[in-house]
Amino acid sequence: MGAYFGVSTVFIICLLGISANAEVFTIGSSSGSDITQALLKAFTAACQSPSPSKVVIPKGEFKLGEIEMKGPCKAPIEVTIQGTVKADGNAIQGKDKWVVFGNINGFKLNGGGAFDGEGNASWRVNNCHKTFQCKKLPISIRFDFVLNSEIKDISSIDAKNFHINVLGAKNMTMNNIKIIAPEDSPNTDGIHLGRSDGVKILNSFISTGDDCISVGDGMKNLHVEKVTCGPGHGISVGSLGRYGHEQDVSGIRIINCTLQQTDNGLRIKTWPSAACSTTASDIHFQDIIVKNVSNPILIDQEYCPWNQCNKQKPSTIKLVNISFKNIRGTSGNKDAVKLLCSKGYPCQNVEIGNVDIKYTGADGPATFQCSNVSPKLLGTQNPKACSAPVTKARNM
Repeated sequence: MGAYFGVSTVFIICLLGISANAEVFTIGSSSGSDITQALLKAFTAACQSPSPSKVVIPKGEFKLGEIEMKGPCKAPIEVTIQGTVKADGNAIQGKDKWVVFGNINGFKLNGGGAFDGEGNASWRVNNCHKTFQCKKLPISIRFDFVLNSEIKDISSIDAKNFHINVLGAKNMTMNNIKIIAPEDSPNTDGIHLGRSDGVKILNSFISTGDDCISVGDGMKNLHVEKVTCGPGHGISVGSLGRYGHEQDVSGIRIINCTLQQTDNGLRIKTWPSAACSTTASDIHFQDIIVKNVSNPILIDQEYCPWNQCNKQKPSTIKLVNISFKNIRGTSGNKDAVKLLCSKGYPCQNVEIGNVDIKYTGADGPATFQCSNVSPKLLGTQNPKACSAPVTKARNM
């Protein structure tokens, strides 16, 4: 079965190996055309199919406006993007989305294609990293309340804001995701996740202007493995505590990853004078290589960029059961390990095991600082644990 817009359904079925019982909806517009309405029409038809269905965007470059592809759908649905879809290249403020997939149970996105956010003009007017009072910019790809999903073999290029945002997901796997934006592009987090449960990010490459992966409140059971990050701001849990009514974070595992030329490495950040009191627990970083990474290991409970908070009031976010094990490589500054915990709620059960981070700068050697924490030490530590006087962290 199939529906199409100018492309042979039989050809697409044979090419993609689709079962003859499946519904295939193919976008057949010519390269360079605007496919917004055609894609929405195809998705809507696929979503109403009583049997599993597929929407295909073929090879080529296409314009794509703001679009929301939402369920619930009657059966599992797959979107295959083989070409490149391009957003409006003008500076767009006051909108928070470009492509949205929402309220779908049983979803696949794949195909080897790319989402090009055309963010250059928007970056020049973005000041959200400096002030709360800023105009919104579109997130390139949003997954809102998507359940039992597989996202693989796609790229996101030059997002205006976050590349990918995940909210309310359950049982999602991301595999072979490629994210690229200039290192000076503001607020272009690679993958931001929050209020989701059971997400895996595997075998991916992220090079952007902000956090490669950022974990927001309410995140549970996140597994990140074999991700290469950099340049960017590293892999961060947080920031936490900026807003009221935030939820606890738990079960975060980052393993077998490489960070290169990033402004921060493995980081947990919470706001002083936090607007809520929550707990972040069971957060584990293991088997990580760092290559010229500034602040390779950082707990910063005094995170306050551009002095947007009262630093005299300690963070009320509790950090419990945290570990950094088998972290090795080189630091881009002397602050190899910095554990700055809250004086109001000192970190509990922090383990540091087999850390070997070298620094060869003129202001060396590398340092290991501790504040309001007594870490449990396993194996060997280089630099020596908690041996240096405490200095403030750089907020980025």
